[in-house]
Amino acid sequence: MVLLKSFVLAGLTAVVAAKSAVLDLIPSNFDEVVLKSGKPTLVEFFAPWCGHCKNLAPVYEELAHAFEFTKDVQIAKVDADAERSLGKRFGVQGFPTLKWFDGKSDKPTEYNGGRDLEALTAFITEKTGIKSKKKLAPPSSVAYLTDATFKNIIGGDKHVLVAFTAPWCGHCKSLAPTWESLATTFANEPNVVIAKVDAEAENSKATANDYGVTSYPTIKFFSKGSTTPEDYNGGRSEEAFVAFLNEQAGTHRAAGGGVDATAGTFAVLDEIVTKYIGGTPLTDAAAEVKKAAESLKEDAQYKYAEYYIRVFDKLSKSDSFAAKELARLEGILKKGGLAPTKLDELTTKTNILRKFVEKVTGKDEL
Repeated sequence: MVLLKSFVLAGLTAVVAAKSAVLDLIPSNFDEVVLKSGKPTLVEFFAPWCGHCKNLAPVYEELAHAFEFTKDVQIAKVDADAERSLGKRFGVQGFPTLKWFDGKSDKPTEYNGGRDLEALTAFITEKTGIKSKKKLAPPSSVAYLTDATFKNIIGGDKHVLVAFTAPWCGHCKSLAPTWESLATTFANEPNVVIAKVDAEAENSKATANDYGVTSYPTIKFFSKGSTTPEDYNGGRSEEAFVAFLNEQAGTHRAAGGGVDATAGTFAVLDEIVTKYIGGTPLTDAAAEVKKAAESLKEDAQYKYAEYYIRVFDKLSKSDSFAAKELARLEGILKKGGLAPTKLDELTTKTNILRKFVEKVTGKDEL
């Protein structure tokens, strides 16, 4: 029975190994497969005992499967602990080390980018022009920053929320889908950036060290114009992040996408609407709104202050305008299929129109 079990296990191991799309390299086949084939090859030099290598292994396997449809690029690996001569030959000093062989030269370049599937895939596509046929997730709205790009974003005209992560970190992996969703939610906010830094990538380590990052994920908020961050210690749900950013950046986003019920509205203008409903003549209320809107010209939502003026103008021609326009826009929203920017615009206008309609309803009930 023990002998039979051993044969079964050996067979299963062979099947699993056969499914690997990563080429195994040793000194006797390295030159033939990599240097003389003329094919660009990404080679991972790893050690079986290396924790970072173990974390990279499933991602690297996915990468190989993503490009196995083509014969024009190769994904390979070397057990540099067992085959030390190869590691020494190419100057490998730590694990994992990824090197790119262009198929023309025996002088590789070292890969220092992120170790997630998206970053590795983008690198190969950039080098070869070959696109992966593997269906990847939709384009990310997260800004992936390095030592070079970090300095271009921080301290500029945008608020930036940054997650410092590591590929092997379990909590980072749990945060990842929330972070992607958060970035999508704020994709239409020109003054807000949701960013991520791979704190263990060679091209990002210096930035992580500069900001004293020692654990993962570490989340920091940089107000526009400032390079001094505020540590984020709140909840890790999208709702918590959205609430934090709305408060810090003056935005009106809603978790899951779109804008909240306050987007586009102004308390000072709503007070005038209330007075109008209470009996202030339309012409007087319209003039007062126009004057009050002048003080809001520096506000990012100023165009919606102008919308209040437009509503009053329309009401001078038809006192049922607000109700009819609200019904029209709600009908469009219900049908769906709108581009995100259009969805935001129409939702914001309904927020304003609802102020008029709700207040009119309240008056009628009295």
